[in-house]
Amino acid sequence: MNQLDKIIDENRNSGGAALPSVCSAHPDVLTASILLAVELDRPLLVEATSNQVNHKGGYTGLTPQDFITNLRNRAQDLGLRPELLLFGGDHLGPQAWKSQEADSAMAEAEQMIAAYVKAGFTKIHLDCSEGCKGEPAALSDGPAASRAAHLAKVAEEAAPDPSALRYIVGTEVPPPGGARHDDEGIAPTSPKRATATLKAHEEAFAQLGLQDAFSRVRGLVVQPGLEFAPAHIEHFPMESDDNLSSVLSPYPALCFEAHSTDYQYPEVYAELAKRHFAILKVGPALTFAWREALYALSHVMVWMQGGPHISEVMEGLMTDAPESWQGHYHGTPEQQHLLRHFGYADRIRYYWTLPKALEALHELKSGFDALSPPLPLLAQYFAPETLKRAETLDLSPATALLVAHVQSALMPYFKAEI
Repeated sequence: MNQLDKIIDENRNSGGAALPSVCSAHPDVLTASILLAVELDRPLLVEATSNQVNHKGGYTGLTPQDFITNLRNRAQDLGLRPELLLFGGDHLGPQAWKSQEADSAMAEAEQMIAAYVKAGFTKIHLDCSEGCKGEPAALSDGPAASRAAHLAKVAEEAAPDPSALRYIVGTEVPPPGGARHDDEGIAPTSPKRATATLKAHEEAFAQLGLQDAFSRVRGLVVQPGLEFAPAHIEHFPMESDDNLSSVLSPYPALCFEAHSTDYQYPEVYAELAKRHFAILKVGPALTFAWREALYALSHVMVWMQGGPHISEVMEGLMTDAPESWQGHYHGTPEQQHLLRHFGYADRIRYYWTLPKALEALHELKSGFDALSPPLPLLAQYFAPETLKRAETLDLSPATALLVAHVQSALMPYFKAEI
């Protein structure tokens, strides 16, 4: 039994922890995640999204093979046992090309999903929920499931070992790479809707003769009743009834997958695991935590040496090229300015790979590492547990603080015991 099957089986039958799913390509976030998995000797799932990593490079410039090779090398260097590292592809569908006609967008998605499975990704989220040019913004179960089954067929034919593939399906998913607007409400998925989605995918797979592939579907994406927006967190209602678990009764090998679990209270993750959300996805909250720590480092350096804060560099980059945040942050110019840096959607993460940002980051890290800031100054900006954890990490002083702060945001996911 592979790691994913084992975790889901334990969650469904004998109790156990949910699996953290880290959706990020950020180097320090990945280092933090891997080192935490090493420390706890727990499996770690790392996922790449279709707009982040694809056969054309995505916004990171990485192909699926690049991503998986880099991650394996990092995990090996940091001492994570290979069997504890799982590779997932998230939102694998036509989303990155949805401005094109459906046939064209799906052709790109076919090439992308083939590249993912050939590279060694085995957890595959088939997401064809968004419409393409001339279509509704959100597709109904029938068309979405039909396209998902088509991409599953491509994956089965391209994979070195199709039996190793595990699929995630579901149409009630948040948009990849972002959060909802602050004025958008959410509604938990109804049992009727969840059942209909599963049935639609089962029928679509059967129509293509993919019954064996459907037997390897392991998760259904549903909305449990939580979300985050740029300036607002919709906290999971702990007192709510568990209306969804019964949907899984006819499917003993399946679990639920929860997206956008970022910024929830720590006790929420154990409650979700209890309700058979065995896969808990997190992304922006981790790069948000990294940015928090980085801005703290920069404040320390301003006190030590003077000079500009790194936020000034980032403000210039974001206002010079607003495409990655403009459609997400609204309000007055003053409100948008704050959201660019402190919005929960963390759209600033798209700018850290720009040359000027990398140069400023290197200068900040190297400058900090060359100094010995007094503890009272560090304690002004870092929590005691972060300072204590950073001392245990075999990393440079600046990177250790960044990694330790990210780990504080990720730890509740590893502690989500039923």
